[in-house]
Amino acid sequence: MRHASSTLKKIFADTLRREGGDNAPLLAWPLVCGSATAAKTNALSYAEGVLTIEVSDATWRQQLQSFERQYLAALKQISAQPVNAIKFVVRNQTARRSR
Repeated sequence: MRHASSTLKKIFADTLRREGGDNAPLLAWPLVCGSATAAKTNALSYAEGVLTIEVSDATWRQQLQSFERQYLAALKQISAQPVNAIKFVVRNQTARRSR
């Protein structure tokens, strides 16, 4: 089963590099962070090398920030678009800023 999972990830990564375009980092986020984290986060935007990820609270943001280097390394392997930083924003703060 493990072999099938790695094969599927490779197929997805190859397709993402070819077809992902400007949205490649957004589409890659669930693969990079894993399904459990992807279910609790939302890839909001990608611009000028920065991937913005929405999280539920400040504690969750702090925990994910500690994995930023690993996420960036994984994104570099599967995204044709360069991601130089990940910005984690808290959900309620995002809503307040847009008002």
